[in-house]
Amino acid sequence: MAEEVCPICGGLGWKILEKDGLTAAQRCECRVDSRADSLWKRARIPANYLGDRFDNFSDRGSSELRMMQLQLSRYCQEFPAVDPPGLLFIGEPGTGKTHLAVAVLQRLIESGHEGIFVDYQNLLQRIRASYDPSSGESPREAYEMALECDVLLLDDLGAHRVTDWVEDTVTSIITYRCNERKPIIATTNLPDAEMGGTLIERMPEGSPARFDVKTTLAEKIGMRARSRLFEMCKIIRMPKVGDFRVAMRR
Repeated sequence: MAEEVCPICGGLGWKILEKDGLTAAQRCECRVDSRADSLWKRARIPANYLGDRFDNFSDRGSSELRMMQLQLSRYCQEFPAVDPPGLLFIGEPGTGKTHLAVAVLQRLIESGHEGIFVDYQNLLQRIRASYDPSSGESPREAYEMALECDVLLLDDLGAHRVTDWVEDTVTSIITYRCNERKPIIATTNLPDAEMGGTLIERMPEGSPARFDVKTTLAEKIGMRARSRLFEMCKIIRMPKVGDFRVAMRR
C-alpha cells in the first residue's frame, strides 16, 4: 500500500508562504505532527505514569508542595535556559517524586524536547545484557541512549546492588551528561549524607539480617557520581505530607 502523501507540502515537509511580496518556507504540520508522535514513542513512559500531570498532582493541602509545583512549571517554561539544567527529587516512598518528575518530562516533550523515561535498575540490566550477543539488545544501544537523549529521567536512582561495574557505569553516564549540559531528572528514595539520617532497607527473606541499617545515595552510586549529580541538578526535597499514593486513589 502506497504511503499517503501530504496534500499541503506534497511530502517535502515544507510549505511555501507568501506575504507582502516576500516568500518563506515553514515546516509543514505533517512533519510537526510526525515529530511529536516520534517523541512520545521514544519517551517510553510506562502506562502507569502517562496520566501524571501538574494539574492532577495532589498537594495534600501543603503550601510547600504548591510552591514546588509553581517552581517546576517555571522550570519547564524557561527550559533549556535553566541553571542548573537538571532536577533531583529526594524523598521517602509515597511523597509524589515520580509523579512530579514525569509531569516535568511530559511538559518538556510537549514543547518539542526529546525526553526518555528509564527505570534505573532496568537501565543497568539492559546495559549489562547488551554485552551478551544472544540477548537481542544492540551493542551499547541502552548506554548510548542514556548518554545522548536530550533529557534523561532516571527513576529510583540507586535502587541496585552496588558493584564496581555499577558505580563506574553510573558515574560515566552522569559525568558525560554533566559535561555536555544534558539534563538529568532523577528520583531517589535514598537520603543524602548531608541531609542526615539513614535508611532502613529490608533485606530478602533468608538473609542473615532482616534489616540493613545504612545506605545513602553516595553509597549506592558512588561519591563521584553523587558530586556531579548535585553539581548539575536543582535538589527537590519532597516533604512527607501524608501518603501521596493514598491521596491519589481517593
